[in-house]
Amino acid sequence: MPTTLRPAARLAFAAALLASPLGAQPAAAPIDALHALVRAELSGERAFETVAYVAPRWRLPGNTGFDESIRHVEQRLRAAGYVRQDSAPAGARLTYRVERRPMARDTWEPVDAELSVVGRDAPLLRWATNRNMLAINSYPTPAGGVEAEVVDVGAARAEDFAGKDVAGKVVLADAPVGRLFAEAVQKRGAVGVLAYSLPAYLKPEVHVTSIQFGSVPQDTARRAWGLLLSHAARGALREAAARGPVRVRVRTDARSFRADELTLVADVRGDARPDERFVFSAHVQEPGANDNASGVGAQAEMARALAALVRAGRVSPRRSVTFLWGDEIKSTRDYIAGDSARALGIRWGMSLDMVGEDTEKTGGTFLIEKMPDPSAVWTRGDDRHTEWGGRPLKVEDVRPHYFNDYVLARARAQAARTGWVVRTNPFEGGSDHTPFLNAGKPGLLLWHFTDVFYHTDGDRLDKVSPRTLANVGATALAAALGLATADGAAARQVVAELERAAVARLATEEALSRAAVAARGDCAEELRLLRTWTRYYADALRAAADVEVGGSSAATTATIEAAVRRVEARGAAAARLP
Repeated sequence: MPTTLRPAARLAFAAALLASPLGAQPAAAPIDALHALVRAELSGERAFETVAYVAPRWRLPGNTGFDESIRHVEQRLRAAGYVRQDSAPAGARLTYRVERRPMARDTWEPVDAELSVVGRDAPLLRWATNRNMLAINSYPTPAGGVEAEVVDVGAARAEDFAGKDVAGKVVLADAPVGRLFAEAVQKRGAVGVLAYSLPAYLKPEVHVTSIQFGSVPQDTARRAWGLLLSHAARGALREAAARGPVRVRVRTDARSFRADELTLVADVRGDARPDERFVFSAHVQEPGANDNASGVGAQAEMARALAALVRAGRVSPRRSVTFLWGDEIKSTRDYIAGDSARALGIRWGMSLDMVGEDTEKTGGTFLIEKMPDPSAVWTRGDDRHTEWGGRPLKVEDVRPHYFNDYVLARARAQAARTGWVVRTNPFEGGSDHTPFLNAGKPGLLLWHFTDVFYHTDGDRLDKVSPRTLANVGATALAAALGLATADGAAARQVVAELERAAVARLATEEALSRAAVAARGDCAEELRLLRTWTRYYADALRAAADVEVGGSSAATTATIEAAVRRVEARGAAAARLP
């Protein structure tokens, strides 16, 4: 199947677009044809194989599990036809490199841990069955462990410590482990801490053995430790304390050592504008299967599928497509900041984070976290922030762009064939899309939430779905290819989709505003909202002038201008509130 439509088909397609007031597209839209190629090539099962390798490894930058994961993906790239950049022939289209950066601090990896109540036969917690129990940066105890009295300080506030001598003891509290460590160990001389701090959305009363990983300060002087508790373990300790003083035995084992931080970068070189690129980023660190072995595996399969399509001559990206695997946020930020000339050519960025969920088990819905649009200022109707946390933005924070609706259209096209559930959430931040946005680039996050196993030891391979990996991978790669190969017909498809999204949004917001005014809401604020959405979509349409490789043709420019006029007219009509 050809990657672009033939000239006659492109002319017919453009005529159909221009003839319709909403730019209705024929079935053989060019980006949809690319999507079909991707869907046929990309395998969720292959992505799952990589997830299965990465998921059992406890991954922090520089440690054994992290580096093994990077090297595993490197092997997969080589098998797919990528050549190491420093030995690649001139003009090679498929290349990769592994970047090394000395780390400012030691890396860390857990080895073992155990918590027992003195006088009881069975341990309360064991690392073998709950590998999140040992806080990051904890030091090993002496070989036989440490035995000490437990002091319960409630919520670990200053008044909770009043009158309690914790020096040389183990401190228990309902508090984040890092804060408890600072108060009990660093300020008051405790030998270690037992911390419980699980958000309600994890349903700890149901998942009573869940433990969410956390960290303590890297304290080379005290060389102490922190343990994180499950709901069941905390209950057992407090039940024992109700009957009298409690002593525990704690044994920890961990390694800290100097290391380099690795970032794996793979490039599919564009044949016309190689310095313009679409960049994917999947972070390797964190010990979970969905977070984020799933992103690593999905992206590895996307890179393989794209290489296969290029090598077979079925697609030929005009712009480059780049894949990053590394440390969350930092590796993406370093990639953007590391080469100012390269940074100029970054046109779009996408983060793959928690993208493989079996939603029947995790409860997490697939989400596209949008660039800041007016729904992050006025969150209402079907828009919802997640339990991860969002805050209202200001109108001046809004970033008009077609990228939100463009990627959503690709996801909906995938869902139409597979029954996949696709939703969006207003901007919240916190993953690899933020470095792109901070650098003035369009950036989106593909993820799932709310996940009741988020950051817990329950985030294991059995919660990952090959079907979800295929849905996300096909959506993301089709989105990248659509922009990397975009001719005039593809650009006009983007404009038509965006105009339809604008009209639908304005109709929704008009209805909500009319209902608000009828309920004696602030009419001036509702008008401000509607005008903001109108400006947003008019400017997003204008931004689509950069879609077509080499710059917009006269036909594309005319399509954009006409769409802007219609959207502005629709917005003006919506703003005629009573």
